[in-house]
Amino acid sequence: MKMRQVYECYSKEDHQVWKILFERQKDNLKDKACSIYYDCLEMAESVLHAEAIPEFSQLNKALFSATGWTIEVTPGLIPASDFLLLLSERKFPSSTWLRRMDQLDYLEEPDMFHDIFGHVPMLFDTGYADFMRKLGLLGLKLKGNPLAIERLERFYWHTVEFGLLKEKGENRIFGAGILSSFGETNQLHKGRNCKFQDFDIEAIVSKAFRKDIMQGLYFASESLEQMQADMNFLEKTLAASKAA
Repeated sequence: MKMRQVYECYSKEDHQVWKILFERQKDNLKDKACSIYYDCLEMAESVLHAEAIPEFSQLNKALFSATGWTIEVTPGLIPASDFLLLLSERKFPSSTWLRRMDQLDYLEEPDMFHDIFGHVPMLFDTGYADFMRKLGLLGLKLKGNPLAIERLERFYWHTVEFGLLKEKGENRIFGAGILSSFGETNQLHKGRNCKFQDFDIEAIVSKAFRKDIMQGLYFASESLEQMQADMNFLEKTLAASKAA
């Protein structure tokens, strides 16, 4: 049975948590997030804002109209194969549960705020939406090759989740894992307990990651187009390794 968002189950406190998270992080991201994110957040403002938890049915209509994508409700983290399949179908998986009031600053497991506030806005951009679908299609192509999938997961982690973009000589936040995290945004902005490295495809796919801590190393790309070009290169090398 297909899962859905049961909107009437959200409590008054849930809506308060959403409002606090949204307003605080939107303000916190000023002059820190990449321009594409803020442009898309404005584009989605009628269905994605601080005043109430977004209704997925409304969000889906706006998102589908913009780029052909929709939100697929999932119980939380899902296997990489299922995740990549959804991306290939222009569906982004999202949970419907929200963190508690005492979990505002940092959360190990992604909740609805991470999925929707962090990921969904940029899916209103055609270039980003195409990039995400390409990731999914590449995942399907590499199915059955665990090593190749692991390298693709690392690429995704260090770009879509925790990547940076260079804009006007500064490292701006691109990854949804940072965009949705008050604590990680501030760690990165202050340069505490972290390092920055120019985008390097071999370094990225060789760099293991942990999901239960803030990141210690962030890769900065020149542009989304560079990420796309490097993903094309990655496709060729991983496909070759599968054939070998």
